Amino acid sequence: MLHDPNHIYIFDTTLRDGEQVPGCQLTTPEKIDIAKDLERLGVDIIEAGFPVSSPGDFQSVVELSKAVDDVIICALTRANKNDIDVAADALQYAKRPRIHTGIGASDMHIKYKFNSTREEILERAVAAVRHAKSHVEDVEFYAEDAGRADLAFLAQMVEAVIAAGATVVNIPDTNGYCLPDQYGSKIKYLKEHVKNIDQAIISAHCHNDLGLATANSIAAVQNGARQVECTINGIGERAGNTSLEEVSMILKVHHQAFGNLTSNIDSTMFTYISRKVSEMMNMPVQPNKAIVGRNAFAHSSGIHQDGFLKHRENYEIIRPEDVGLEEADIILTARSGRHALKHHLERLGYHLDKDTLADTYQRFLVLADAKKNIDDEDLLSLVQQ
Repeated sequence: MLHDPNHIYIFDTTLRDGEQVPGCQLTTPEKIDIAKDLERLGVDIIEAGFPVSSPGDFQSVVELSKAVDDVIICALTRANKNDIDVAADALQYAKRPRIHTGIGASDMHIKYKFNSTREEILERAVAAVRHAKSHVEDVEFYAEDAGRADLAFLAQMVEAVIAAGATVVNIPDTNGYCLPDQYGSKIKYLKEHVKNIDQAIISAHCHNDLGLATANSIAAVQNGARQVECTINGIGERAGNTSLEEVSMILKVHHQAFGNLTSNIDSTMFTYISRKVSEMMNMPVQPNKAIVGRNAFAHSSGIHQDGFLKHRENYEIIRPEDVGLEEADIILTARSGRHALKHHLERLGYHLDKDTLADTYQRFLVLADAKKNIDDEDLLSLVQQ
């Protein structure tokens, strides 16, 4: 599988890892609806489910494979023959199928989850990749809990699975444990110590237990990872996964720092798809969430509002329209300045002279102290007074 070294492959797992959140289960038609939007958004890979886990998941992978045209459809398995056979069966209609198989890489997992040894785990990893390769050309291998794995053993495992035919090697920070410099140096170590690493794409799959999923994913990209596994709104088990919209906008805002790296993501769809996933999965987005939160482009402090109204770039590094919002919000609160009040009155068609504005502003402050949200009706009554 040839890959473009300047392309960041966006692997969306909203429908697999994201859907594992209690209360977020989707029906197959709902999954297809979201998958078609993800295809329009420009993701490269959609992880459609874990086929062996339930008949519903199996059916979802089958139907998504039929519904989607250009995107790679990926199915998750454990490192055993039956899981892989079931996944291959579920992917039979996919135009571009991928099997995602793997096993624990940390001594903690090897000992306490698999009750096994490094040697045995290595054999099982290689056997799983070979078996998956007999079904599909595109095989991704995940080294579970790589974040806490011994570096030399991890490199040995990665080398072995690439030799067995893995096209992508996923280095998950399964527990969201790593600091960005630790995770980045892990990726760098693999780039420098795995002799066949040029034959595969390194993938970052980070969890947000310490709030570092996005930072860790970016550190991975800076050190040579070329696939990022993420979800819309950063949803996922426990504290969630890497947020797709955050990674995408970091690459866009800091494009000079990332050289020629590009993705196919159409960021103007973010607001729409964020709200849709939030509603369908019954997962509210926190108002201060980066990029897609309700307050992400809301300015309420008077100093900020004044600076913003004079020159947007004073307080905006992303334009709201870049993420599909019509415009930034100048929110009126007791903290707002007269520049913000003037802006809203002019929006409503009132152009007050300096003295009248000063008088209206004093009455506005009294009202704003008594009332949390000032709306257009409040402004009209202030002017009419």
